Amino acid sequence: MRLEGKTAIVTGAASGFGAGIARRFAADGAKVMVVDLNEEAAAAVAEEIGGLAQVADVANAESVRAMAGAAIAAWGRVDVLVNNAGITHTPQPLETVTEADFDKVFAVNAKSVYLTAREIVPHMKDAGAGAILNVASTAGVSPRPNLNWYNASKGWMITATKAMAVELAPFGIRVNAVNPVAGETPLLKSFMGEDTPEIRTKFLSTIPLGRFSTPEDIAGAALYLCSDDAGMVTGVAMEVDGGRCI
Repeated sequence: MRLEGKTAIVTGAASGFGAGIARRFAADGAKVMVVDLNEEAAAAVAEEIGGLAQVADVANAESVRAMAGAAIAAWGRVDVLVNNAGITHTPQPLETVTEADFDKVFAVNAKSVYLTAREIVPHMKDAGAGAILNVASTAGVSPRPNLNWYNASKGWMITATKAMAVELAPFGIRVNAVNPVAGETPLLKSFMGEDTPEIRTKFLSTIPLGRFSTPEDIAGAALYLCSDDAGMVTGVAMEVDGGRCI
């Protein structure tokens, strides 16, 4: 029960890594707000774990403001913020990605971190404590070809994590990132372009442990980084990647 008595917002929590993190946090004692664009799926996860469901577009300022307001109204504080929501463009040469897709990738993967920080950090400063976790990617460390702008957005997230950690440390706020390798989530097909045995084999050949990551893998790392066990850990981008970035 490493998050006993804590409150946590997890974005993109209706499926994939986010749902895994929400479930693990709740199992370890946290009150969890399950945030997602998919209202029905968010409600299902929230009901399962005894949490709160909140529909939000993390790339929209008003939507993020409403999300933060709902959390403060319910709990009076936010102890943990997990920026998990993310998207990618399909694999293709970097010059062929449309401007609309580029803008969307950076709005969801990068601007959302700014928007949630703008709403939540002041409350954490008032409390003199808090933990923020940004779900980045091994793509931000060891980029895959034809995912150029997705790679860049995750590299941005890693740099933002380190910059936030330095600035917010005097206020008792820790900021870390976790870098998953490709996992069995709804985004996997988008990363691969198409889901075939041949492409899966190609992807798996780059992961020394020989398997994709799971929501449980990422949830375990998230739990550690957001708990008091990691009280001296900030500015870290932890690779949970089966050795891909070695």
